Amino acid sequence: MTAGSAWLLAAAAFVAGIQNAVAGGGSFLTFPALLFTGLDPRAANITSTVALFPGQIATALSSKRNLVSLPQLGLPALFGVSLAGGALGALLLLSTSVTVFSALVPWLVLFATVVFIGGNFFRQKTASPKPLSVIATAATQFAISVYGGYFGGGIGILMLAALTMAGANLRGAGALKNALGAIMNLSAVLIFIFSRDIAWNQVGIAAGAALVGGQIGAQVLNQVNERLLKIGVAVIGSALTIGLFLRYNNAN
Repeated sequence: MTAGSAWLLAAAAFVAGIQNAVAGGGSFLTFPALLFTGLDPRAANITSTVALFPGQIATALSSKRNLVSLPQLGLPALFGVSLAGGALGALLLLSTSVTVFSALVPWLVLFATVVFIGGNFFRQKTASPKPLSVIATAATQFAISVYGGYFGGGIGILMLAALTMAGANLRGAGALKNALGAIMNLSAVLIFIFSRDIAWNQVGIAAGAALVGGQIGAQVLNQVNERLLKIGVAVIGSALTIGLFLRYNNAN
């Protein structure tokens, strides 16, 4: 890692911390920055998850006053489902070879970008007449948690959609999304710390910068133009998708 790539990573993680506090999608910034430092896609994904985790904890704690249970599923059950799903996703990632994951990454980023754009710019504000059942709620959160432990891009939007369908209001769903995101990544991080794929130098730089950015983002939440940030994430995600597809095709 050169000095230039280290500064780029710090800047990307700082903005990612602000982005996660305001609108979500911070991994769209840290993932390509970590690739630029010389990591392969799987190592970059694992390192990004570990680096952004402290900021997720801080964000979850700052919104805990709005935390609510779902009508059909309490917090202990939701936390348990998220822990199990995140752990399974992390184990699946570690069992995936770098070659296979490198081939999957363009499709995962494409999916995350589509979810982010659809959830932020084309979401229909319609109320569900009947909340999801207990089984449907648990199964949906488990599936999202597995995806979160494996890759994680777009999980905030996926959880907001699922939690509102399960009966939570938007403010409560936002707080619950932050808590469940931290929980699912807790299990993933506890597994990843034993992996040789973690680049600890990059973790130190990105984690510190993201924490500072997250605190600033929380303070200036009402002053930041959220729509511009969302547009920026959408553009970065689209460009990253195209770049990753071109990179994979050229490599083959």
